[in-house]
Amino acid sequence: MNTLSDSVLAALRLISSFDPMLLSILGRSLAVSALACAIACSVGLVLGAWLAVVRFKGRAAVLALLNTLLALPAVVVGLVVYLLLSRSGPLGFLGWLFSFKAMVLAQAILVLPIVTALTRQTIEDAQAAHGEQLQSMGARLWLRSLILAWDERYALLTVLIAAFGRAISEVGAVMIVGGNIDGFTRVMTTAIALETSKGDLPLALGLGMVLLWIVLLLNAAVALVKHWRERVEAQAL
Repeated sequence: MNTLSDSVLAALRLISSFDPMLLSILGRSLAVSALACAIACSVGLVLGAWLAVVRFKGRAAVLALLNTLLALPAVVVGLVVYLLLSRSGPLGFLGWLFSFKAMVLAQAILVLPIVTALTRQTIEDAQAAHGEQLQSMGARLWLRSLILAWDERYALLTVLIAAFGRAISEVGAVMIVGGNIDGFTRVMTTAIALETSKGDLPLALGLGMVLLWIVLLLNAAVALVKHWRERVEAQAL
């Protein structure tokens, strides 16, 4: 392709014709990120709610570590998972390196601190507003956590959406542990990096456009959930 316009037109043709390679990469990307988020959220929501309502010795240090992990670079996560899954690593016997499972594990680890920290903050704010009232009514710790989580369900839904957006736009960790193998571990972000380096701009642009649309849809979903929550709260008054 000699011009940017030619590349853009070719990318649009790939999208409109439902190019098999593009669809394969897209499907694999969605599957990896969805499964990673499901794993991270199943752990992070519970852990975050627990950290919000339980007071224990060393809690401040745990929260400081959690906040530190929020800024953990994706490539560091990829390196750690690589070392764990390598042949000489403690989990090398699983044979997961350069596989779908390795990418899911890396993304789940990357997303887990985000889900946990945002859930903790959300539930803790709700605890400050309604915790004493629930406690005075005799609600036990686990019941207070469930009630507060349900009361903040719309805010927690935005946490899940944000986690998925972080996972699907990540490139460093999945590149390291997945190996970017065509037809097996190649996802949108790694394919964009590879195709750009090869000079195949139409496919890279096509994948970039699809990724941008997904991110826009996620942001729209967050705005919709926020509007829905405000509407429900207004009707409750």
